Amino acid sequence: MRNIGIEVKEPEEECNDRKCPFHGEINVKSPVIEGKVASVSMRNTVTIIREYLRMNRKYERYEKRRSKYHAHLPPCIHVSVGDTVRIAYARPLAKSVSFVVIEKVVK
Repeated sequence: MRNIGIEVKEPEEECNDRKCPFHGEINVKSPVIEGKVASVSMRNTVTIIREYLRMNRKYERYEKRRSKYHAHLPPCIHVSVGDTVRIAYARPLAKSVSFVVIEKVVK
């Protein structure tokens, strides 16, 4: 198992996916983003939604915003809708996929 350079819990299973950061050839770097899984309907890809607050200067208050990311899901990490995961940036893997799931966050 490779060291990916980010402090995360390594998966217990082995996989032979070339796009897995632990068992394959993909290098990951920052930014590392935490969000909730919104969809797992695509093959080997999940949709992540990250909610954050942004300051509105005119009205001097915060507003809720959300961003949607598509991330590659290696077979050695198991997630379902509603789980909180951590994703890291990688090179573009598909037309809309540039992130890889590196950890399922347990709270």
